[in-house]
Amino acid sequence: MLLWIIRAVFILVVAGLGARLARVSEGSTGWVLLFGGVLVVAVAVVFIDLITPRKKIQTISGVYLGLMVGLILSGLIQSAIEPSLAMITTIEGTQKAITGLLMIIICYICVSTILQTKDDFRFIIPYMEFSREMKGTRPLVLDTSVVIDGRIADVVETRVIDQPIVVPRFVLQELQGIADSSDKLRRNRGRRGLDILNKLQKSTGVEVKIHDSDLPELAGVREVDQKLVVLARHLGGRVVTNDYNLNKIARLQGVEVINLNDLANAMKPIVLPGESLVVKLIKRGEEPGQGIGYLDDGTMVVAEQGQTHLNETIKLTVTSVLQTSAGRMIFGRIDSVNSGAARSMNNVVPHDNQGRQGV
Repeated sequence: MLLWIIRAVFILVVAGLGARLARVSEGSTGWVLLFGGVLVVAVAVVFIDLITPRKKIQTISGVYLGLMVGLILSGLIQSAIEPSLAMITTIEGTQKAITGLLMIIICYICVSTILQTKDDFRFIIPYMEFSREMKGTRPLVLDTSVVIDGRIADVVETRVIDQPIVVPRFVLQELQGIADSSDKLRRNRGRRGLDILNKLQKSTGVEVKIHDSDLPELAGVREVDQKLVVLARHLGGRVVTNDYNLNKIARLQGVEVINLNDLANAMKPIVLPGESLVVKLIKRGEEPGQGIGYLDDGTMVVAEQGQTHLNETIKLTVTSVLQTSAGRMIFGRIDSVNSGAARSMNNVVPHDNQGRQGV
């Protein structure tokens, strides 16, 4: 409402100035054209303001700064070439036309240059600072799943990441929606994600930015995964996720992906077939007779004929290891000779009974 009042006052003030100019103008019809022209200009300015509701202060300040620099440069150049123009032509109108054209060209070049390079330099004017938006060349765009997962905060604490981390506004909104869910499990996951973001922002080892700029490419795109891919392509960055489907979608569209599951698998100690492994079986497997257990890092262990040993700590001999982007699975058979001794270690061997599947 206040903005509409300001627009109305602007039109009234310009109309008053136009009427004053018309009053001092000569001729019976000239004042009508002058007043009408001033009023049309005022209405045109308000109309342009209406059709561009979302303005960026960086763009507006860049235009103003470019005009200021262009006018100063054109004034200096005009003073320098004025004697030469006087020698070339004696017609005053021609000199004004040449200097006016030169001023327009210089102002255009200055405005265009500043708008195209405003993110590559640092310049401070009152209430406005031009600075490069992010350090580095390949920002990391976080997915909702990787924020909720939380391991990204631990990776950042190791100081192996020096690229800026970008959290899109729509990812933050999705986390807020999950945190407000009526389902207790989803609500806890959403709150965990918000806590992880807060931890990342407090970290001094990396730059974390909430990206809320509206991109034309995002218009009409509703899926969060597709928005992530489009934003990462626009920023020239990489998507960080542990979602296998998003991993495939991004790679198909030529966007690089860092899969935390792949990173975790690469850092795990290698378990080879034939080695022994101690694990507690906590539930039945999908196939008849199978028992399922989990290592401390969440790796799933499938024990053949382990269904009869549920809630027991047993010793397995590894038969095969399946490693994918969705996580790592270890298959083994029960070592009947040492399984009894392993049961006695039930209260000693640490185990994970949270039922986590994969990393």
